[in-house]
Amino acid sequence: MEADQFQVNRYSEIEREKLNLINSTYNILEQLENYKNETIYFEQQRAINQVQQRIFQQALQGALGTLNVISANIGLFGVMKLKVLGWKNKIYLK
Repeated sequence: MEADQFQVNRYSEIEREKLNLINSTYNILEQLENYKNETIYFEQQRAINQVQQRIFQQALQGALGTLNVISANIGLFGVMKLKVLGWKNKIYLK
């Protein structure tokens, strides 16, 4: 009788340990799933930031190109103005 009770107690203990192990495994898997989702979110944010940086850099390069064209045009207008003034001075001097 005592041996039977010992066997039942041992079996119950094994079942409890098994349930604890299952619960522990479930919790670990749930935690790993959370880590995976956080990693995916982090990688998505990093990719979005990289794209935003590229777009901003391209916009700045475009603006710089426009400013360079404007600067060149101002320089040309300055040269044209000097030529016009030079012609006017020649006319007045004659």
